[in-house]
Amino acid sequence: MSEPWEYCLSIPNDPRAVPVCRRTLRLILTIHGLIRLADTAELIASELVSNAVLHTKGPADLRVRWADGVLRVGAWDADPAPPHPPGRLEELTDAENGRGMALTRACADLWGWQPLSRHGSRGKYVWCDLASA
Repeated sequence: MSEPWEYCLSIPNDPRAVPVCRRTLRLILTIHGLIRLADTAELIASELVSNAVLHTKGPADLRVRWADGVLRVGAWDADPAPPHPPGRLEELTDAENGRGMALTRACADLWGWQPLSRHGSRGKYVWCDLASA
């Protein structure tokens, strides 16, 4: 079993941060021999970071952690309001929004959120776990 590791990428409130996060995440997973998780992890990171950038006004972080065979991909943003609970994909086929978190929930083994602060700013951390098996 490999040793645990964690990365944190601070990002500005800018939509261009989304592809930067995706590419950075793929590089991290490649370096650690977890390329098999990259496609799903990128989809999850894209949704979480997009939500952080589009629905808040402050900075955000992409956080990636590996421990005990589980990859956690999460995003911190400066808005302390809880995320909207994702609906079911089959109920959202004609919806104009809300499909991203439903897709994220469908791809992840587990997801959640928690209030969190950074440098004195209140906010929240939304995360998804992917088991390596």
